[in-house]
Amino acid sequence: MSVSAVIFDVGKVLYDWDPRFLYAKVFEERLIADDLALDAFLRDVVTPQWHFQHDAGRAFADTSAELIAAFPQHRALIEIWGERFGETIRGPLPGMDALVGALYARGVPLFAITNFSADFWPPFRLREAAMFDRFGGIVVSGEERLMKPDPAIFTLALDRFGLRARDALFIDDSAKNVAAAQALGMAGHVFDGAERLRAELFDRGLLDQL
Repeated sequence: MSVSAVIFDVGKVLYDWDPRFLYAKVFEERLIADDLALDAFLRDVVTPQWHFQHDAGRAFADTSAELIAAFPQHRALIEIWGERFGETIRGPLPGMDALVGALYARGVPLFAITNFSADFWPPFRLREAAMFDRFGGIVVSGEERLMKPDPAIFTLALDRFGLRARDALFIDDSAKNVAAAQALGMAGHVFDGAERLRAELFDRGLLDQL
């Protein structure tokens, strides 16, 4: 399949994201030297299921109030999620800033579809302007109230980006998300590191050197 544009996922593809990055620091700051307590907090309180509500469009003010009602003893720790969410995201994954830069320098149209909170996206986008200013468009699940792998978010993105499905390569760390994009006619790449992705982009003629 010949493609001319690239659509990236953000978390776990362009950037390393993990709530542990934030809460390991918070526990250390508060002199809570208990790894089991940290593990339990991440497993039982700020769970993936709770966080994914933000990606689906729910406001942190609402989800945090519900969580605090269920775990009042953890009120301060829950509120920190909203205050310091940016610390759950480290810098670009190894090799990805250079790879995006190489595509941009070649004039390859770049886009993104991300499952991300509408509350937390704007400050992150501003912080990482050097990366995202190279993108022609970004669809954010929390703003649209649609999440990957729902086909509707891919259809919306293609329309907004002005792309035909067959012209796009979609890159995501989730095989389910990639399969959903492929079902609509896009090429797909399940991300497991910059090196293999760079090789595929080279093979597709999107990069002129490895």
